[in-house]
Amino acid sequence: MNITWYGQSCFKIQTKAQRGGKETTIITDPFDKSYGLRPPQGNANIVIVSHTQHNDHNNTKIIKGDPFIIDASGEYSIEGTQIEGIESFHDKVKGAERGRNTIFTIDSEGIKICHLGDLGHILEENQVEAIGEVDILMIPVGGTFTLNSKEAEEVVSQLEPKIIIPMHFKVEGLTLELDDADKFCKEYGGKTEKGITKLNIKKKELDEIETKVIVMEINK
Repeated sequence: MNITWYGQSCFKIQTKAQRGGKETTIITDPFDKSYGLRPPQGNANIVIVSHTQHNDHNNTKIIKGDPFIIDASGEYSIEGTQIEGIESFHDKVKGAERGRNTIFTIDSEGIKICHLGDLGHILEENQVEAIGEVDILMIPVGGTFTLNSKEAEEVVSQLEPKIIIPMHFKVEGLTLELDDADKFCKEYGGKTEKGITKLNIKKKELDEIETKVIVMEINK
């Protein structure tokens, strides 16, 4: 499985659900150029949208290849990849301020990714149970519109993933005022790796590592 990051909560996940099978490309939360970053390019089989109301998450028209769009809760099986959407909120008041958010789990190659989207609150017990065991957690840490560094650390403790990938934080060029990833890394206090532009990971490698934060560089 290969993972690259475009900024905000937009990732490209390339996976083969079965050995020797066809590669599936998943794009999460594509944004538009008004946010100061280069939007994702190219084709995808699946596009996941966690927050349909904001155009830093819902720019699906930019993705080529006639992808299958998933923007709601429920269970999906596509190209051998299992995806589940779990209802949550973009704020701490049940969506009254910023609306709903969908958490997604992606299960392929024996690896389970949890993408928290625009999550704005600590997880409830039923959400933790629905998410289940997590190998890779993609979590917003920049505050203002989503979890801040302290809240993100608490959510990490709820899910106990192997790899933590911060997202939705301040980077060069971004027009939104957010905290940077260093604030979360200090709050977390554990092992941190930086400067990775593409994460290539296999199930057997996850079984052998201690929990760590990977702060990815934007794919330009």
